[in-house]
Amino acid sequence: MKISDLFTLHQGNSFELINMEIDKYSEFNFIARTSENNGVTARVKAINTIPPFPAGYITVALGGSVLSSFVQRKPFYTGFHVMALEPKKEMRLEEKLFYCHCIKMNAYRYRYGRQANKTLKHIELPELPDWLKTYTIDYSRITTRIKKKELPLEISKWKKFKIGNIFNFKRGKGITKEEIENNAGLIPCVQSGEINRGIIGYMSSTFINDKFHAYIPAPFLSLARSGTSGCVNIQNKDSYAGDSVYTLKLKDNENMYIYLFLETILNLERYRYTYGRKAVIEKYIEQFISLPATSAGEPDWVFMENYIKALPYSDKI
Repeated sequence: MKISDLFTLHQGNSFELINMEIDKYSEFNFIARTSENNGVTARVKAINTIPPFPAGYITVALGGSVLSSFVQRKPFYTGFHVMALEPKKEMRLEEKLFYCHCIKMNAYRYRYGRQANKTLKHIELPELPDWLKTYTIDYSRITTRIKKKELPLEISKWKKFKIGNIFNFKRGKGITKEEIENNAGLIPCVQSGEINRGIIGYMSSTFINDKFHAYIPAPFLSLARSGTSGCVNIQNKDSYAGDSVYTLKLKDNENMYIYLFLETILNLERYRYTYGRKAVIEKYIEQFISLPATSAGEPDWVFMENYIKALPYSDKI
């Protein structure tokens, strides 16, 4: 089934934001080719002679952050190379979000500056899963008991520590799609990638085979060695680690809050792995990172834990 089977495709307005009248209190959004903030870059005043697209349509970026797809909850205008998809039949929000994800998963087809202007309507979409036909997203407001606390980082007082002195590492081992499909279960399979913390599927716990697979108890950090090289993701469940990642386990203080703090610090080093460079673990662990330190010159694990705990919504971790 193609996109054109489910949606009527409308060319966007091709407006330039610089020529629009911005009004932060307006009910009309301006949608551009961005992957952030549901594509919304501003709120603008209505144009009397041109009606906005109605709420409920899906917007798709045809260039830029190509195939970034979002359900628009307010009436909107668009910039250049944005398509508006009108469902041909009534769809629940959950269904639209599912199709947004499916469309975005085709973005790899448009690397190296390719645009989707002519081919978007031909993209194949899967059938709606049975479970999604009755699934309802819980939109109740998330609350936190954490009151805002000021814990100054005082970075000027931090000290440098070698990564290899903080972590033990282990190489992942090969996991095939066939293994995942044939041994479905609840154990996450982690590879390189930013989406979904690198989790590509779930396998059965009865499939553990230390000779062929790396089974890592949680918590730990996964380090992408290729693809999204240098990307670090926290893993909060026992997992199989694939051959495109290394796993990093703290030598001391295995604490989820500390891992969250260190995930952010290590991701600041990603710039070292641009232009296709791979993360080589023997070199990676020789790098130094700056961390809060105690008066004795050791990593201040207590501060790191307390800092994360002081953040709003940390009680939801």
